[in-house]
Amino acid sequence: MILTTTPNVEGHQIEQYFGIVIGEAVMGANVFKDFFASVRDIVGGRSGAYEGELTKARKVAFAELEQEARNMGANAVVGIDIDYEVMGEKGSMLMVSISGTAVKVNRP
Repeated sequence: MILTTTPNVEGHQIEQYFGIVIGEAVMGANVFKDFFASVRDIVGGRSGAYEGELTKARKVAFAELEQEARNMGANAVVGIDIDYEVMGEKGSMLMVSISGTAVKVNRP
């Protein structure tokens, strides 16, 4: 599966458009991770707990996007946009939403 943020795939011609596909993941960080992340943020370090959750959420969202595109018969997704949102009480949830257009490109 070819995934790109560009509107086309260099060296390939789009043969068919299937429509918009979306992958979403909502992850919750547990209380201990939240506590240690806030302490680390105060002293100016990076928050490994949140970075780990963000990476996990992004991978889940991309997997959903790819599966939805495959189910439509696509072999590529173009125009990908990635959005991150903090949700829930006191920002305890992280949502990653990825969208793009499922297409079939020729294989030279």
